[in-house]
Amino acid sequence: MATEKLTVGIAGYGVVGKRRRTFIDLNPCLETIAVSDITFGGEGRLPDGVRYYPSCEGLFRERLDVLFVSLPNYLAARATMEGLRRGMHVFCEKPPGRTVQDIQEVIHVEKQHPGLKLKYGFNHRYHDSVNEAKKIIESGQYGPIINMRGVYGKSSIIPFDTGWRSERRYAGGGILLDQGIHMLDMIRLFAGDFEEVKSFVSNDYWHHDVEDNAYAILRNSQGCVATIHSTATQWQHRFRLEITLQEALMELTGILSGSKSYGEEKLRIIPRKEGSAVGSFAEITNSYLEDSSWKQEIDEFAEIILSNGPVLSGSSTDALKVMELVFRIYSADRQWKEKYDIQEP
Repeated sequence: MATEKLTVGIAGYGVVGKRRRTFIDLNPCLETIAVSDITFGGEGRLPDGVRYYPSCEGLFRERLDVLFVSLPNYLAARATMEGLRRGMHVFCEKPPGRTVQDIQEVIHVEKQHPGLKLKYGFNHRYHDSVNEAKKIIESGQYGPIINMRGVYGKSSIIPFDTGWRSERRYAGGGILLDQGIHMLDMIRLFAGDFEEVKSFVSNDYWHHDVEDNAYAILRNSQGCVATIHSTATQWQHRFRLEITLQEALMELTGILSGSKSYGEEKLRIIPRKEGSAVGSFAEITNSYLEDSSWKQEIDEFAEIILSNGPVLSGSSTDALKVMELVFRIYSADRQWKEKYDIQEP
């Protein structure tokens, strides 16, 4: 391992890969030395001297300490496993693959390399509104969670005419696996695992072989019920998660993103008014104007590697649990399960 800086390679140098590099290079302990992307016609060097390759196979010839995987779903698990086998710490974007089996295979390889760190990019966990909501829930000041209601949607499956996101053999799933997985991860973060699942899943609008709408009702062993609508027919993009606690309502709305299309990120806290038949009119609203999530996530991963600490957030276990939940939602709709031969986890 490098004695001064950890050398980094990025597999998949598209929008996300380039954004990751911005914050990798801001960390004094990390240095990007090579990238790969299918858009490169061959091998060469970027103007700043970083080497580039047309596929991640080129990266595996480099002496890398850390591999960042920003590849399509059908390539992510394979690149993650190969990185681990070659002695690299790995950071992989969500989803971890196309299927539950993909992440199970990754975990099998991970266990063979206990000295290496594997972390998944569930970036929403690092948004300030989500962190603040988690602190409030864990404090117990407003009591336990009664229920949650979430909507996360955009206006298409991009690219929705051609491309891997709209083809099951490459993507594994549609809007729920691509975007809704973030909200499912937050629901798990706040309330733990859910044992009961009911759902309706459809592709009636865009008519791809992946879903453009998924509606799910979840219940855990404590009786907390969560509903989620993950949609690619939301003509005005929306992120909204309501969390009803025993003594307050919390609303997370908007999420700061590269597209800026989900509105201002806010956390509203509305305490319950004792004895009121019309509810509470009092509220506390926190607005978040800067997105520090990408930097926090990268800095945390670097510190985990350097201190040989555990991956406590975005671990392979987190990835497996949320993938299992995604596929339980698919399986809970009998028609959808039979139509696409979905394997229940």
